[in-house]
Amino acid sequence: MSAMSASSSSSTAGLEIGRGSRWLRESVELLSSMRFAIALLTIICIASVIGTVIQQHQPPVNYVNQFGPFWADVFGRLGLYAVYSAGWFLVILAFLVLSTSLCIARNTPKILADLRTTKEGIRESALQAFPHKARGELSLTRDQALARVQELLSGAGWSGKAQMRERGVMVAARQGATNKLGYIAAHGAIVLICIGGLFDGDLIVRAQMALLGKTPFEGGGMIRDVPAEHRLSPSNPTFRGNLYVPEGATAGTAVINLSRGIVLQDLPFSIELKKFVVEYYDTGMPKLFASDIVVHDADGTKTEAKIKVNEPFIHKGIAIYQSSFEDGGSKLTLLGRPMGRPGAPFEVKGEVGGVTTLSSGADAKNSFQLEFTGLRVINVENMAAEAPSASGADVRKVDLVDSLGQHLGSGARPSGDKQLRNVGPSVVYKLRDAAGQAREYSNYMLPVDLDGLSVFLVGVRDTPDQPFRYLRIPADERGTMDDWMGLRAALADPASRAEAARRYVRQAAPDGKPELASQLETSVLRALTLYAGDEVVRQAAPSAGLQALQDFIEDSVPEADRARTSEVLIRILNGGLFELTNLVRERAGHAPLQPSDATQRFMGQAVLSLSDSFAYPAPVVLSLTGFEQIQASVFQLTRAPGKTLVYAGCVLLIIGVFAMLYIRERRLWIWIEGPADATRTTVTMALSATRQSLDNDKDFDALASRMLKP
Repeated sequence: MSAMSASSSSSTAGLEIGRGSRWLRESVELLSSMRFAIALLTIICIASVIGTVIQQHQPPVNYVNQFGPFWADVFGRLGLYAVYSAGWFLVILAFLVLSTSLCIARNTPKILADLRTTKEGIRESALQAFPHKARGELSLTRDQALARVQELLSGAGWSGKAQMRERGVMVAARQGATNKLGYIAAHGAIVLICIGGLFDGDLIVRAQMALLGKTPFEGGGMIRDVPAEHRLSPSNPTFRGNLYVPEGATAGTAVINLSRGIVLQDLPFSIELKKFVVEYYDTGMPKLFASDIVVHDADGTKTEAKIKVNEPFIHKGIAIYQSSFEDGGSKLTLLGRPMGRPGAPFEVKGEVGGVTTLSSGADAKNSFQLEFTGLRVINVENMAAEAPSASGADVRKVDLVDSLGQHLGSGARPSGDKQLRNVGPSVVYKLRDAAGQAREYSNYMLPVDLDGLSVFLVGVRDTPDQPFRYLRIPADERGTMDDWMGLRAALADPASRAEAARRYVRQAAPDGKPELASQLETSVLRALTLYAGDEVVRQAAPSAGLQALQDFIEDSVPEADRARTSEVLIRILNGGLFELTNLVRERAGHAPLQPSDATQRFMGQAVLSLSDSFAYPAPVVLSLTGFEQIQASVFQLTRAPGKTLVYAGCVLLIIGVFAMLYIRERRLWIWIEGPADATRTTVTMALSATRQSLDNDKDFDALASRMLKP
């Protein structure tokens, strides 16, 4: 009984071992199979496409604006914003290395054994089964026939071996044996490239952070204040980070972007940016940008270099690339003008990246935080001739009901032809209210000629994913916006509106009819008051500008009379605004405007821009009056020892692909049949090739004709 139990236990143990061995063999078979490797390569290709379509390592708010909160969160959890450093991507690369290595390990012994084998032991009858075969008789002895075979094969580049048999001699020859080595080279190249990619990727950085207790930094502030647990040692064997250096400044800490936060890489040297040079195409796109730098080593050694795009400077094994450029904190001077209320202009000074506070009263709720976000010295716009628009029309000829367009239209409208022109500098800033809500503004420094009229473009947008909408403020004959800003302030003053109405009546009312003059004065004042938004037409939706006049007409005038009434109302509004403008100019000590085409264009645009200004969400307009530009370079610094493996892998891949595609492996067998002392022999030839081609037919026919010739 005990013997039987022992036998049963041994059988069970043997069965379990057999199952385990079979499971291991099947797992190795799967991992080393071509279908598994192709599946991994497919996933890597899809991931690479995703990494190309979705910009990597952008601020989270950019992805929220692009995809929405839900999908932005889903894509973030999947690691699609840092595909090439995502854990699943690195795992796939590791499995591809394992799969390819197993495939090489399984097939290399077979390939090497096949290289050493000429297969001269093939049976004579098997030669008849090959597609390329030939047979003939020669008036030669067996030795003479063998000598001819050896001579022909040697001259054609064949290597072979002869086997003596009782009935004759079997010669086996081979050509293109290195075709098989191409398989090993190509697969070995994939392994080297993947290992190099893993080594130069975030894998080593992640490993250091896990082993050394480093964590990503997700806060803000100065780089020098970041604690040591968020910094990597200068001896880090591999990294890829960005370094921001303004002109005249020095920096020695690179930033490595991770999927969650950043980690700082301290460098064994610091970089000083002496001068940044940028050249532009006519389209405004950068043509060339380069940096003159000085590298300061810890021992005090200084090394000067010039870095251009695609021309890096390598120092102590670290490659320094010119990645991009940004503003380095340019000094700005702006003039602030209150919008729609009395107040003297005031000067504001700041720098790009800086923050200041604007106060519009004693109440803190009326204060705004001014954030300077950008300075563009060159702005190239398409200034092609455009179709006539309301901007330069005579407002007295406009049907008010049909003329209202979208508030704050675009600054320059596209047209069929392009006339690119640099329209000068612009400044971008944000105004953030007490609740933390911010709008972004983009204002051009110089007036721009649009539709035959010189206008200042004052842009605004509510969110970063929206285009800027521009308020077009007409420039006066002095090239300033003073007349328009004074007109906007006077429009909000009831006393100034009343004075403008009286002046209009003195110019337009007939003499001797005081009752008509009084009615006309009332109408002009009513039009100006409606336009200024001081008289509410609709309680549910109070309005100002042209919209208020439209609401008044729709509520007070029969539909049949609306077109004629709107024309009259616009005419007296234009006249009242003209007198209000001259009143402003008189107070400023300037000569009054005289009727002319230029005056008509100015007043036409003034009416429309004043109407649009009521939708302008800021209490002040800031215009750029001066600046001192300071550029900054963004360098990419890489220490990539794995690139040697990648380069070696690329060379191997070229060799392997070339060997597999252009080197043809062919085997040739020649059977010389006949006794050793016979004067005639029978020769049978057969050819085998890995790929069938017309060249095989041609080469075999030529070889057979030479071999079997009498």
